[in-house]
Amino acid sequence: MSTATYLAYDFPLLSTFWAMLWFFLWILWFILLFRIVVDVFRDDGLSGWAKAGWLVFVIVLPFLGVLVYVIARGKNMGRREIAQARAQQEAFDSYVRETAGGATASSADELTKLSALKESGDITEDEFRRAKDLILTETR
Repeated sequence: MSTATYLAYDFPLLSTFWAMLWFFLWILWFILLFRIVVDVFRDDGLSGWAKAGWLVFVIVLPFLGVLVYVIARGKNMGRREIAQARAQQEAFDSYVRETAGGATASSADELTKLSALKESGDITEDEFRRAKDLILTETR
């Protein structure tokens, strides 16, 4: 009367799920580890010795080091990341403004160019009137 006892782990689908769960957690831990290393180097408030100490702690005792770092410096970690994202966005916006600076013209400039085209005979009176109405409606 001996019957085989099957555990949930013996079912192939659950075994696959369990392996995928551990693999996913392992990948998450590596992502967190790399983000912490980047954050250590990003922080200007830490001295060189403090950065070296955190890196040694995270490398020698990885799980404990990551846990302690997130508890001790996790809130500021997000703030530093937001500050860096804002700085990158401002730099990009500044670059776009510098690059496209000559492309934006005021409505007065456009009307001046339009009247020069009309005087030179490149456009007719009707085309001038339609373009002028279009420019004036865009500025309102």
